Amino acid sequence: MSEQKRLAVGDPAPDFTLPDSTGKPVSLSDYRGRSVVVYFYPAAGTPGCTKQACDFRDNLAELNDAGFDVIGISPDSPAKLAKFVEAEGLTFPLLSDEDRAVMTKWATFGEKQNYGRTVMGVIRSTFIVDGDGKISKAAYNVKATGHVAKLRRDLGV
Repeated sequence: MSEQKRLAVGDPAPDFTLPDSTGKPVSLSDYRGRSVVVYFYPAAGTPGCTKQACDFRDNLAELNDAGFDVIGISPDSPAKLAKFVEAEGLTFPLLSDEDRAVMTKWATFGEKQNYGRTVMGVIRSTFIVDGDGKISKAAYNVKATGHVAKLRRDLGV
């Protein structure tokens, strides 16, 4: 697999249309005119991903009030995402990228370090896409715990 060019501030955000946990298609272009937090995570229901999703859930009102919507993307099936949404009471869209095509475009699937070994997988990453569809913040290899608090500080929310 060739190394993908990582997205940087000012780059156009690659558009996508993916099914949410109910199977309904959601497109990045649906959010034009608003800022959106797009975060990529490895697997619904795992401890780190659950912590991160619940942090977004618990801070969603403040993020929304500041003009930021939130979308989570993983390679999980819509059915698995539906169970995760139900179990954790998540109130923002989780999208299914089962073939990892969107992750590849966003350079969030590839080689990463896992317990000292190099493996292929989802690179936990977060982006802010502005209302014009441009990347205004790109953060690769973020930590699941404490990430939302840091993001809020960075955004002044």
